Amino acid sequence: ATARNAGGGGMNVAGLRADFPALHQEIHGKPLVYLDNAATTHKPRAVLDALDRFHRRDNSNVHRGVHTLSQRATDSYEGARQQIAQFLGGQTDEIVFVRGATEAINLVANAFLRPRLQPGDEVLVTAMEHHANIVPWQLACDATGAQLRVAPMSQAGELLLDELEALLTDRTKLLALTHVSNALGTVNPVAQIAEMAHAHGVPVLVDGAQAVQHMPVDVTQLGVDFYALSGHKLYGPTGIGVLWARSEHLEAMAPWQGGGDMIRSVTFEKTEFAPPPLRFEAGTPHIAGAIGLGAAVEYLSGIGLEAIAAHESDLLAAATDAVAAIDGVRLIGTAAQKASVLSFVVEGVHPHDIGTVLDRNGIAVRTGHHCAQPVMAFYGVPATVRASFALYNYRAEIEPLCTALHEAQDLFA
Repeated sequence: ATARNAGGGGMNVAGLRADFPALHQEIHGKPLVYLDNAATTHKPRAVLDALDRFHRRDNSNVHRGVHTLSQRATDSYEGARQQIAQFLGGQTDEIVFVRGATEAINLVANAFLRPRLQPGDEVLVTAMEHHANIVPWQLACDATGAQLRVAPMSQAGELLLDELEALLTDRTKLLALTHVSNALGTVNPVAQIAEMAHAHGVPVLVDGAQAVQHMPVDVTQLGVDFYALSGHKLYGPTGIGVLWARSEHLEAMAPWQGGGDMIRSVTFEKTEFAPPPLRFEAGTPHIAGAIGLGAAVEYLSGIGLEAIAAHESDLLAAATDAVAAIDGVRLIGTAAQKASVLSFVVEGVHPHDIGTVLDRNGIAVRTGHHCAQPVMAFYGVPATVRASFALYNYRAEIEPLCTALHEAQDLFA
């Protein structure tokens, strides 16, 4: 990285932006204002260089080779596992590399939960979940005769904790919830909820795809059982993610997929499986992706997640005030604790039309249901406009956003 914390606890955003080549371009003749970070973040040179170095110099398969390139690749791959464990406050053997948070959740649904479910059992999710934290549990329930229960939220987009606790019973076999809502930006009190669930003997899975890039996350302090994340939302490559799980759970879980590298020995009569985490990494892994993700967490750690959180909180507050002041705008998600996400609708203008006008002004936002259709149904809207912020955004980008929103109103309202 070319910049670190500036004086007074702030960040040298201009210096940090120099680390991200993709930000320095024009869209339709306008400087790019990238506000679609909840969908995917851009990649710093540290990540791009790590990927390039692996492919140009060390490209080889891991674990099975005795030659030098394979040893280099293995050292880098396993070194990334160690970096990510430190980043999350876990142990190296608790880090399973997967394709993303979606695969991590599906892994838990199939290898941990489904063998434990019986007819009449329950799986508890919340009303603000991404589809990836709903559908795998529905599939597990459909296959076993269990039931999916839903903890409600308020109009502000905050979980109703008393009602959530009332849904925790001796039939509840897992609680799955998001750390930060991708559609609303709500930051859930995960440690409090995990303590509540464990008091009822219920393990907890957290979808952390929208959290780890915005705030410090220590899985030990949170007290959860499983934590899932995606690399491409964490300034890393696509196609790589992480499942962190308590060692005792991984040890007790049978493999979900079979193939090379997850075995200790194979005969036609019996296969002995490797210990975790390799037990859950069948086949050739996304080696470059893991190495790139290791570089990404090293980059973020060098900046400091506390500084990033403070910077983004300031941005979100300023953008919220500016957008809310526009006549005809309705904010969707007004929780007291939020991170990064500003979702809204504009009276008389479809979100897709707004997105088109913003794009013509060089501004990238997300429009649609954000893979959270139950959330849209709760608020009675088909879609929202979602502006989401990252460490490289700055206040000067708020004004062109508001100007383009006024332009959309003039064109369509």
